[in-house]
Amino acid sequence: MLSNSSAPRSLCRLHRIQGHMMSSQVSPDVLLEKVGRAGVITMNRPKVLNALNLTMIRQIYPQLKTWEQDSETDIVIIKGAGGKAFCAGGDIRAVMEAGKAGDSLTQDFFCDEYILNNAIGRPYIALIDGITMGGGVGLSVHGRFRVATEKTLFAMPETGIGLFPDVGGGYFLPRLRGKLGLFLALTGFRLKGRDVQRAGVATHFVESQKVWKLKLFSSSSVEGIMQNLKDDDSEFAKKQAETLSKMSPTSLKITYKQLQTGASLNLQDVLIMEYRLSQACMRGCDFYEGVRAVLVDKDQNPKWSPSTLEEVSDQSVDQCFSSLGDKDLTF
Repeated sequence: MLSNSSAPRSLCRLHRIQGHMMSSQVSPDVLLEKVGRAGVITMNRPKVLNALNLTMIRQIYPQLKTWEQDSETDIVIIKGAGGKAFCAGGDIRAVMEAGKAGDSLTQDFFCDEYILNNAIGRPYIALIDGITMGGGVGLSVHGRFRVATEKTLFAMPETGIGLFPDVGGGYFLPRLRGKLGLFLALTGFRLKGRDVQRAGVATHFVESQKVWKLKLFSSSSVEGIMQNLKDDDSEFAKKQAETLSKMSPTSLKITYKQLQTGASLNLQDVLIMEYRLSQACMRGCDFYEGVRAVLVDKDQNPKWSPSTLEEVSDQSVDQCFSSLGDKDLTF
């Protein structure tokens, strides 16, 4: 029995809950529809820049497989709602919390995400209008057509949160011209607008106003790249050296080897490799510290462990690439 004083509060709370349930029913995280002979996927979490979660992955994948077998579906179009982002990445905050709690999401999310990346086929058009990072890159870059706009902002910033550029980054990044892929992977550099096409990430919307001194990234080690940048007196080199100094040393070394190795692998083998790396990051500490510093406490001051490139041994990096046995990703 509710008292007179508590009744209004309870009713308000009930209305809020009902409102949330109604909005959840009206606005699912991903919209799947057929428009003529096109299958259309709309990522529908604009308040969180369409961040990709496990529910979305598990809705998109079976629909792609269905359209793949449908003779009346000629193309698939994927886009983001809200006008600000295509998809700003995976819901890594949820993954971090799961890792701390020992929840299986740390395996399920990466496993299912990579399987989805591998399933992207047939004529597939990604409208990368707005922020496109991490998981959003995985949902776009493996498609035949990637259409950038003036609002496109592309980046793979994972080394800054103790991770590595996954979702097939080990496949497409080393296939960009010169050392551009390695540069983008290590620094998390943001490409904007027409530069995204000029770099080869998008297939449409040409032009660029920047020329980078990417010979600086020609070295047999991350330490060598850092030395090249320090020896160069350009503002570009100084800025990139400063950027790298803020990244997880472990992530930088994992990423360097990831791109070296991935350059000679097919996409499936790259995704198997990246699943091993994702689980190594879940076992380590830099991912949790990076997400804490960037997304939770937002102090932008992660305490990496190890804290320097020199302290990250080749042996520890090699272990991250080791087989998981019967826990390896399978397709």
